[in-house]
Amino acid sequence: MRSDFNLQKNSANVSEQSKVKLTDLLSRINEEKKIERNRNFALSVAAVSAVTVFGIILTL
Repeated sequence: MRSDFNLQKNSANVSEQSKVKLTDLLSRINEEKKIERNRNFALSVAAVSAVTVFGIILTL
C-alpha cells in the first residue's frame, strides 16, 4: 500500500516536470533565428569584403 502511494506521488512529479510551455519554445526558436540571421549577415559581409579586396589587388 505504501509503495503504491509513493509511485503515484512520483508519477505526479514527473508529469509536472515534463510539461513544456509553448511560449518558451517559440521564444527560444525566435532567438535562435535572430542569432542565425546575424551570423549569416556577418558571413555575407565577410565574403563580399574578401571578393572586393581580391578584386582591388588584381586591378593593381
